[in-house]
Amino acid sequence: MSGAADEPFIAAVTPLVDAMGGQLLPPDEAGPDDIVLVWEGADAVAVRLPRFADSLDRILAALERRQGRPLAELDRRAKQEIVRSLEVRGAFAVRHGVETVASALGVSRFTVYNYLNREKGS
Repeated sequence: MSGAADEPFIAAVTPLVDAMGGQLLPPDEAGPDDIVLVWEGADAVAVRLPRFADSLDRILAALERRQGRPLAELDRRAKQEIVRSLEVRGAFAVRHGVETVASALGVSRFTVYNYLNREKGS
């Protein structure tokens, strides 16, 4: 990356980039779709964002780690809460998002749509 003066900044953004499934790069290796972060007036690090579909897989894996067991083993209420939180995060705007979530939860697409519609009706 950049110089030693940037190290605290890079250390600070690393957990966020990791959580998003992004990749840190030296600024001079940034491509047109990468985001160059500036620290104290100089390019410090570039961030390569993941594809949206990869992000959804990463989010589901993180939810599973947080739950401590496969998402398919959760009860209905917990699955509904996960669908609700994923909707807020835009998971269903991703192509095949409903199918991906349904598979992870061990339910049908129809069930995911029911969970989503139930929220809208509440």
